[in-house]
Amino acid sequence: MSTSQTVTVGTLESSDLMITLKPNNSGIQVELESNVKKQFGTHITALIIETLQHFGVVDIQVTAVDKGALDCTIKARTIAAIYRLQGKTDYDWKVIDAWNA
Repeated sequence: MSTSQTVTVGTLESSDLMITLKPNNSGIQVELESNVKKQFGTHITALIIETLQHFGVVDIQVTAVDKGALDCTIKARTIAAIYRLQGKTDYDWKVIDAWNA
């Protein structure tokens, strides 16, 4: 990824996820903070990584603060952060909807 900016998407409200993406040169690294990390941490981390890989993001530092977000929210926040980091303003809803089906 050619940009060096950091982006943050989401809130710290209940049932949400705040995710911060910062480009690096060391693959995908995920730091997760969650009250349910013991139960769902592996799943949340895998979902974030799967979403990043689906959109071709391979060198990124991720900091995620989970407040009980559902899978759809985790994906949506991750996608929004990717688009914001890449400077995209037009979402390809057909691609996103087809992938989420």
